[in-house]
Amino acid sequence: MVYLDYSATSPLLPEAKKAMLAAMDLIGNASALHTPGHFAMNAIEDAREEIAKLINAEPEEILFTSGGSESNNTITNIFVGQNVAVSAIEHPSLLESARLRCNATIIPVNKYGNVETLEIEPTFSLCSIMLANNELGTINDIKKLAKAAHAKGALFHTDATQALGKIKIDVKDLDVDYMTVSSHKIGGPVGIGALYIKKGSPFTPFVIGGHQERGRRAGTYQTVNIAGFGAAAKYAREHKTWEIYEEKIRPLRDELAKRILTDIPYSSKNTPDSNSLPNILNVSFEAAEGESIQLYLDAEGEIITSTGSACASGDGKPSHVIMATRNDAEIAHSSVRFSFGLDSTKKDIDHVMKYLPGIVDRLQKISTLHAGKIKKEDSYYGRK
Repeated sequence: MVYLDYSATSPLLPEAKKAMLAAMDLIGNASALHTPGHFAMNAIEDAREEIAKLINAEPEEILFTSGGSESNNTITNIFVGQNVAVSAIEHPSLLESARLRCNATIIPVNKYGNVETLEIEPTFSLCSIMLANNELGTINDIKKLAKAAHAKGALFHTDATQALGKIKIDVKDLDVDYMTVSSHKIGGPVGIGALYIKKGSPFTPFVIGGHQERGRRAGTYQTVNIAGFGAAAKYAREHKTWEIYEEKIRPLRDELAKRILTDIPYSSKNTPDSNSLPNILNVSFEAAEGESIQLYLDAEGEIITSTGSACASGDGKPSHVIMATRNDAEIAHSSVRFSFGLDSTKKDIDHVMKYLPGIVDRLQKISTLHAGKIKKEDSYYGRK
């Protein structure tokens, strides 16, 4: 099997599994005052420190949540009824909750998925813009955007779920007030995430009814998952995984992109060449439906990919991210995301190209759409 869906979830690191197995022997509730409880709490605080180190935060600025979606929902819960600005390519957990709870203004992006300028009124309480997009891999200049938001009196949140471990992150340098991160994107377990809350930033608990997390989130601690998250964060920091991604994985991604654009007619690249994560490649295949390509790759070649955000798969709607950048439903429906991990190799690319051209050709021949209807000059990245 060739696994190229790391952006949806990454395989559990051996180091994380080892930490989780050790935590399973901690029988105490971490909130209890007895000795077993203290042992459990020590494991939690060790993990909190590792996550803080990874993003250059203070341990007390790290709030554990059930994952990225809860962290994003926690942010919008802080600003209920207030004016907030969010980019058009945010994760649905941020976009939908902002629309539901706040007076949300959607910030447009350019054809690459970047927020170029931030023009807001002093009435805005919060701006939320992704550090890196989960479908395209586009990286935003968060330091510049946060500075612009602060100049208008607004606080700033960034969703760094996809960026964690792929690029170096320093919350102090970025000067953000809040940041979302998640465990299973860096080889930790599913079901645990964190929210960075800068000291002094306003906060309202989203989950209430308990004293855990200094009264900021109720619920019994997930000691096992937290320990796994901490181990994964430690691995990323000690191995400087962002350097491995840049030196080893980006060339693989770029080679696959080149081969697709060369060998498959009417293909185009949605991921920008520069200012993008080293492991994400989003490609569209005109007159071939993305979900069909995904299913055929899985069935015929045991090649695991996705058509965008795993949280939005199966809803039948075109990717809101590609609609925001390309404004073309056909291109959005024909997109496939290949996302690489630390274990990816050139053999994976060769295996993909063994099956992908034939699958796309077959689907294009039976499609009711006309492949080649879009002129080459209308494509951002070139099209055969």
